[in-house]
Amino acid sequence: MPHTDSTGPRIRLTAWLAMPAVLLGASLSLPLAAEPTLGESMMQDRNGNTVGAVLLSETPNGVLLHARLGNLPSGVHAFHIHETGACEPPFDSAGGHLTAEPPNAHGYLIEDGPHLGDMPNIHIPENGRLEIEVMTQVADMDTQVFDDDGAALVIHEGADDYQSQPSGAAGPRIACGVIEKRAE
Repeated sequence: MPHTDSTGPRIRLTAWLAMPAVLLGASLSLPLAAEPTLGESMMQDRNGNTVGAVLLSETPNGVLLHARLGNLPSGVHAFHIHETGACEPPFDSAGGHLTAEPPNAHGYLIEDGPHLGDMPNIHIPENGRLEIEVMTQVADMDTQVFDDDGAALVIHEGADDYQSQPSGAAGPRIACGVIEKRAE
């Protein structure tokens, strides 16, 4: 839980301590802005292996994701927030991308885009590990993420082309994690 040191407030995701050290190394300690971490997601591949964890923090300008990923295939992969909090392999249960009402188009290269759940592609190096921060367009986690059917984070096999409808031609879903509300 939150503690203060010489670098400011931090939060530790203790569930990461259970992950193999070879996968992700030490537990994650995140510097936080003024807003607390409201959500977290443990990412799993289709075989049920943990491949990462993500913390979600609401800021005045959107929701910030801090992800630590491991044991993923190297290359460029689409990374999205999906509209349903379910992750049964092959992860079609997560539904389509999280979008606003009325729905807009998918992709950064489309005039009527992007979806709320669209995020930039991630580039996994040869060692299969990546730690990143991504700002999203989600403005209110309570109404947009923690609604009746929840939401999930999904990593796809291929890159998002940022324009093909409805989801960027990114291919099969290779990892998924339900976004859970953190206990206060």
